[in-house]
Amino acid sequence: MTVRSRVRAASSVWNLDGDVSVKSYLAVLGTPGAWRFLAPAFVARLPYAMLQLGILLLVHWSTGSYGAAGIASAAAAVAQALIGPQTGRLADRYGQARVLVPQVLAHAAALGGLLALAAAHAPGALLVAVSALAGGSMPQVGSMVRTRWAHVLGGSEGSAKLGTAFALESITDELTFTVAPVLLVALSTGFSPVWALLAALVMVVAGTLAFAAVRRGAPEPMPVRVRSRRGVLRLRGVAVLATAFVALGTVFGSLQVGITSSTAALGQAGAAGPVYATFSGASLVGGALYGLVRWKAGAAHRLAAAVGLLSAATVALTSAGSVPVLYGTAALAGFVIAPAVITGYTLVEQLVPTEVRTEAFTWLNGAIGLGIATGAAVAGQLVDRFGTGFAFLVPPVTTGLAALLVLAFLRRLAPAGGAVRARELVSAS
Repeated sequence: MTVRSRVRAASSVWNLDGDVSVKSYLAVLGTPGAWRFLAPAFVARLPYAMLQLGILLLVHWSTGSYGAAGIASAAAAVAQALIGPQTGRLADRYGQARVLVPQVLAHAAALGGLLALAAAHAPGALLVAVSALAGGSMPQVGSMVRTRWAHVLGGSEGSAKLGTAFALESITDELTFTVAPVLLVALSTGFSPVWALLAALVMVVAGTLAFAAVRRGAPEPMPVRVRSRRGVLRLRGVAVLATAFVALGTVFGSLQVGITSSTAALGQAGAAGPVYATFSGASLVGGALYGLVRWKAGAAHRLAAAVGLLSAATVALTSAGSVPVLYGTAALAGFVIAPAVITGYTLVEQLVPTEVRTEAFTWLNGAIGLGIATGAAVAGQLVDRFGTGFAFLVPPVTTGLAALLVLAFLRRLAPAGGAVRARELVSAS
């Protein structure tokens, strides 16, 4: 058998059509005016990647308790998960700029208050409450960028590029999660977590205001009445995707606690940022490779496979007894998680009407945040009660259950036509 025939055989097994090219990314990045909103959005999204880990480090620095730190980080993520979709709904109805400007000002006030309280070593309960305010007011720039891509590439010709655009967004997310932990830990260890989050505060205000000022690609407000708070979640397959994304979020949350506590126990606390950055960097590579491939298999089947593979990959974390092993196992988990995230966003764009697109994206963002909250809180308690290694028991269990859930509801994840989606939206209201 020749090399070419072997490649073709492998392609048929993995459901590829052989169209793997960097040109797809270049075509998306060449969209007129895209860089005008992408550049400020990247600056605004770096603090998003710093907030949960930053609060974890800040509250532990202030109180000395990983348990309290995990709860504070969880409170921020839960608030973000609950409030984020509501701001997404407002952005769909009234426009992105009219939501982002007051939101970022509220976030600046909340995060500034948290830094002042932590520096004064305020009681843990107060730190948890203000952490929730900081998380709930975090601008949802990532969701709004995805909405702009869907708006710009939503035509018949551009729709083929949309999957690549979402892969690009996942790569951007992972790039921020690669850079942000290194920056955060460097500032935290060199100065203090207060200075680290102060830098995040400056970036989120500057980046968000600049992004809001760019109207290129921003969709026009589309008022739609969905009276029930669970309206979008009742649309076809959205609740299943949101639940799966909660499980994906637990990977991030538990790894933040597990890596931070494990490196500290091993006497190399400064390695926490680089190890977590390795996880994010591997996810960036996995997402980039995934986005280059034209898959024949349906997105729902790919999602089930990716989440199941992630469950298997994260088992290796439980055996990480040294920093080098932490690097390797974190990279393995990171490489697998990006395809699941990319596929989930692609699916939800296919499942919901245009009128509630931003809200749907923020539900997935919020679900990841809720998963981060759950993972961080559970892992923090496990570390305090049983030891550092127990934090890594969370990801295999949660992602394994998520894979079974997706398999059970594959038919609900099959995209319906536009008319069907519109009728579902009306019935959900």
